[in-house]
Amino acid sequence: MNKTIIQLLLVLVTALPVVASARPAMWDGQAGHMELSRFVDYWAEPSGPANLESVRNLREDQWQRNGKDSVSLGYGDEVYWFRVRIGNQGAPSAPLFLEIGYPVLDHVEVYLVNGGRLAERHVMGDKKPFRDRLVDHRNFLVPLTLSPGENLSVYIRVDTSSSMQVPLTLWDQAAFYVAEQSRSMFEGVYYGIVLVMILYNLFVYVAVGERSFLYYVGYILAMPLFLASLHGVSFQYLWPEATRWNDQAIIVFLNLVILFGGAFSVRFLNVSRSNHPIMNRLTMSLMVVAALMAAAGILVPYHLMILPSIVVAFLGCTGMLILSLMRWLRKDPAARYYALAWVFMLFGGIVLALSKFTMLPRNLLTENATQVGSAIGVILLSVALADRLNKEKKRAFEAQQRLLQEERKARMAQEKSLRIQREANTLLEQRVHERTQDLEVVNDQLRELSSTDALTGLKNRGHFDRAFSSAVVKAYRFEQPLSLLLLDIDHFKKFNDTYGHLVGDDCLQMVANCIRQYVTRPQDLAARYGGEEFVVLLPDTPEEGALRVAEKIRQEIEQTGFRISEEVLHLTVSIGVCAVCPHQADATKAIFCWADEALYEAKGRGRNQVVVSEPPPVQEAEPAIG
Repeated sequence: MNKTIIQLLLVLVTALPVVASARPAMWDGQAGHMELSRFVDYWAEPSGPANLESVRNLREDQWQRNGKDSVSLGYGDEVYWFRVRIGNQGAPSAPLFLEIGYPVLDHVEVYLVNGGRLAERHVMGDKKPFRDRLVDHRNFLVPLTLSPGENLSVYIRVDTSSSMQVPLTLWDQAAFYVAEQSRSMFEGVYYGIVLVMILYNLFVYVAVGERSFLYYVGYILAMPLFLASLHGVSFQYLWPEATRWNDQAIIVFLNLVILFGGAFSVRFLNVSRSNHPIMNRLTMSLMVVAALMAAAGILVPYHLMILPSIVVAFLGCTGMLILSLMRWLRKDPAARYYALAWVFMLFGGIVLALSKFTMLPRNLLTENATQVGSAIGVILLSVALADRLNKEKKRAFEAQQRLLQEERKARMAQEKSLRIQREANTLLEQRVHERTQDLEVVNDQLRELSSTDALTGLKNRGHFDRAFSSAVVKAYRFEQPLSLLLLDIDHFKKFNDTYGHLVGDDCLQMVANCIRQYVTRPQDLAARYGGEEFVVLLPDTPEEGALRVAEKIRQEIEQTGFRISEEVLHLTVSIGVCAVCPHQADATKAIFCWADEALYEAKGRGRNQVVVSEPPPVQEAEPAIG
């Protein structure tokens, strides 16, 4: 009897694993999602590839029950098959998602078996372009439907060079999108904090020129890029087609985190060979190794680089945590916030590394520990930077106060001399003002003398040339007529030779007075051009007006008697007139040439007359000055 009971107990104990493995995950739809890790069985594929049929025919004792809250088998070369049975115990039929929440798996084959037949087969993985996924999401999602009373068997084949982690979750699709909003908001807040801190520390670096802030910018730039690559965010948004770089980016950015983090720590905490020789050499050596591995990570395959990179990251995080605590114990003011920041940041990195080595379970806390820790650390380090700036500002303020006190003493000693100096300055300003007024009067007189012909009192040639150029530019700009009169006294050389130069000077003065009588507008100008030649500039005056002015001047000179002793003489002048609307801003030479040609024509016709020039059409070339 006892022997029979013992045999029955042995049979029951032997059958227990089979019964346990046969227990499916029952979906009731109440919670909106269901973690499937405890219901997963796994089997390591032998050297040769296995197909679905051979896997389905495996004995139950060949499958190994996971039985834990996470499916994490670490790094290795093995290919694993995973099996989970899902049943619907009466929940209404609704669209579901099967989520594989580890986005860096290389090759994933999902088989859905319903009623003993293969219903669907999907091939996924980060070695395929992102556009090939069933659902646009950083994790692998398989849509499925589970009717009431239906049982579904899911087989998953995973071949990857990354950590063998296959977290499985069954989601109601509506609940999944609600949860995804929270996750997206969490990530948005994290990346927003990092972006603000990057810009803030760049501003501080530009303001103070301290390189530790630049190293810190490199660190907080590399950290989110590493996390984005690890969580599939960068593959979804930054490089969805770069399947090879998607793996290599994890290696590159992880080592850059250690490189820039070490550089920042050494610089910020002043860890030199004089105060910490051993830690300085160890940190510098680790930084060199991290730099070399970051460069090698671009070319060397992922499966050869991932384990050394994790070791370097673990050593770097631990070393910098120890370094910050040592500086705090030495009462370094900068290490107060720094140590707390790195406790959070590096603790998150250590937790993530231990999770990859399966020493900690994979869950929401371990997967996001680095993000949470780095966000808190970034904020704390920003507080540390602000604390340093405040202390520097306080020292500068104290120094300024001391300078102000010294300045007050100097002011008290100099008050008497300042009063004397103010009185002297007031007297000097009065004298300078008086002299300035005198100089202005003299300058006005000099300007008038420099622009006036001393003999006739008219403007001289230099003043005319400047005024003529300005008038031509203005007439060209506003399309106004401009007239030029060129006068020459007839037979003046003979008159001069006969009566002498003194009489000739009186003659020039008489002609100037006659011209002045008819040049009355403020904008008009009469000038002695040279010798017996005079010019009259009439802006905004058409040909008819210029001709009337010229005739009046000619008649006035002819009718004015010039007495020499007992003899009264009458002089005549020849006048050339040019009235045009300039078509060029630099037409001064052409206009003067046309007036000169008209003057010579007047002399050729017998003198004592006015001749108007006929300028050529616009398209013709301007005459050359002969």
